Amino acid sequence: MNRLKKGDEVIILAGKDKGKKGTVATFFDNDRVLVEGVNLVKKHTKANPMTGAQGGIVNKEMPIHISNVALFNPETQKADRIGFRIENDVKIRFFKSTNKAVDA
Repeated sequence: MNRLKKGDEVIILAGKDKGKKGTVATFFDNDRVLVEGVNLVKKHTKANPMTGAQGGIVNKEMPIHISNVALFNPETQKADRIGFRIENDVKIRFFKSTNKAVDA
């Protein structure tokens, strides 16, 4: 079970977007995660008349390493670590600082 899941609200811990919040969009094989609205880069695209695509400069979201991302705790308004425990034969995630369930 991963510490992060798709749709979790996360905060960026390091890099040019440090302190920004966003939601997890997708995961990649090599420990990278795509966060909506974070790590935007400018991509120069070439026009393709066959598909009707225009050329120009496009803002694109790029993946960020999972070590630079932490789950956002809305109760404390800070980044928080995640632990696991078993309740009623179900494995759940909980915030280490408040000891409350993440998905509750």
